[in-house]
Order: sequence, then C-alpha cells, then structure tokens
Amino acid sequence: MGMNSDNVRGFVLAVSSSFFIGSSFIVKKKGLMRAGMHGVRAGLGGFSYLYEPLWWLGMISMAIGEIANFAAYAFAPAILVTPMGALSIIFSSVLAHFILDEKLHIFGILGCVLCVVGSVTIVLHAPREKAVESVKEVWNLATGPGFIVYICIVSLLVLVLIFRFVPRYGQKYMVVYVGICSLMGSLTVMSVKAVGIALKLTFSGLNQFIYFQTWVFIVVVVLCCLMQLNYLNKALDTFNTAVISPVYYVMFTSFTIIASMIMFKDWDSQDASQIATELCGFVTIFSGTFLLHKTKDMGDNQSGESAILMASIPESISSSASSSR
Repeated sequence: MGMNSDNVRGFVLAVSSSFFIGSSFIVKKKGLMRAGMHGVRAGLGGFSYLYEPLWWLGMISMAIGEIANFAAYAFAPAILVTPMGALSIIFSSVLAHFILDEKLHIFGILGCVLCVVGSVTIVLHAPREKAVESVKEVWNLATGPGFIVYICIVSLLVLVLIFRFVPRYGQKYMVVYVGICSLMGSLTVMSVKAVGIALKLTFSGLNQFIYFQTWVFIVVVVLCCLMQLNYLNKALDTFNTAVISPVYYVMFTSFTIIASMIMFKDWDSQDASQIATELCGFVTIFSGTFLLHKTKDMGDNQSGESAILMASIPESISSSASSSR
C-alpha cells in the first residue's frame, strides 16, 4: 500500500494519539485509585473521581489523543488508523509496569510485541479507501441496507449487555464492560469519519454544516463517547489496566474494521492473498491479547510465583534424571 501524503499525516496523528490515550489510562487509573480512598469506587457506581484532579488530567490526555485520532480519520482510511491503536497498549502496559506497579510478565511483553506485529501487517496490506466527496455521500453509505442491519445488531447486543449482563457479570468478567465500549466504538468511528470529512471539506470552502446529516453524525459521536466513557471507567476501576487496554483494543479494532467493510465495502478491491495476510495480522493480534490476558495474574504476583517455579525446576530435572536411570 503506497503511503501518500494524506496517509502519512493520518499515520503520524494516529501514533501521537496512541501515546496520549495510552498515558491517559494510567493517569485516570491513578485518579480512580485516589478517589476510591475517600468515596464510593467507580466500579461500584460512585462518581467521587469527578473531584480528583489526576482523573481530569487523564481525561485531558485522552481528549488530546482522541482529537488527534479524530483528525487522523479525516486524512487516512479507518483500516489504517484503527490498528495503530495497538501502540497505546504498549505505552499503557509499560507505564502501568513502572507507575502503577502492575508488573508485566515476560509473556505479557511478548503479547505486546505480537499486537504490534499484527497491526503492522494489517497497515501494510490495508485496502485503499474510496474517496468520499461529501457528508451526504457518507450518509448514503451509512443508510445502506447492510449497515442498517449492522446498527440494529450492535444496538441490540449493547442493550442486552447493559440490562442483562452488567448487573450479573460486570464485576466478574471484563468482556461485559469492554464489549459495550467496543460495540459502541465501531459506530463512533464511522460517525467520526463523517464529521472529520465534514470539517476537512468545510475548511476547504465547502460548508457541510448546512446539512442535517452532519448534525446527526455529531449527536451520534457525543452520545456514543459518553456511553463508552462511563463503562470504560467501570472497567478500569475493576480490572488490571495492562489487560483492559489490549482486550479493548482488539475488540474495538475488530468491530470497527467489520463496520468499515460493511459501510465502505473496503475489501471489494482486494485479492485473496491480501485478505489472507490481513486475517493473519488479526490472528497475530488476537494471540498477543490472549497471552496478555492469560498472564495477567502472573504479573500481579510474579516474584512469588517465579521463585516457586525456579525452585521447582531443579527438583523436576533431578527427579526426571533419577527416574530415567
């Protein structure tokens, strides 16, 4: 995939966005921890974090990251911008290791590497996006039968998760909170893409804010972002940050690329080998996330477990040696 100047701009914005978003996870978590000391924790439905300056600093960092991300979607295709979020996992995991003392196990580090390798694979083989000339054109794509079905399925899943699963399993399984954020996120990105194009065209002299479609997309962005924010706070307060960010990233990326394929029909122009390479990229990312997920408990008490493991290795070697004799 040739990187034109718009794609390079989008790429740079996406990377800087990842840095700010990755950092925001850590700062917000610090704020939530402080707030939990003198109020009801966010995971239990409290809002004391609103009085915590650190949490607001994390929010500002996330806002800067999201604005950079927002701008990236105006220049580059979603299929290039979204996978770059893998870098926020790396920033987040490394900072969690040093600042929050959430130790990252060696397999967790390998998981991070796999996420990045998978992302690079997808970025290098991503399809070219069709040029969109106006917000009305995006609206026509968004109201096509395929995407309307996708919106209905996502809305139904989100409602089921919120009303059936959150009360029962929200505190046990992070996939409940993260699932809500990821599903809503895929709709947010498609709307952000539309608003980004509207701003880009408006600045070039073609005012897009005279169309009601632009305002519909803006309302969707605001509502989806507020909802994601609420459930992401609950997830961050309840589970280990080093695991939340990669799982959120993988689910969010998957749903976004599915949404992008349905809406923009991105894969029409690709041959089988390109599609296979992209799927390999996804499998690599999923493998990395699985590793991070499975080793999260090892990270929490790594020193104790590794000491026991190291102590048991010589014994197991000597016992196997004696049995072979």
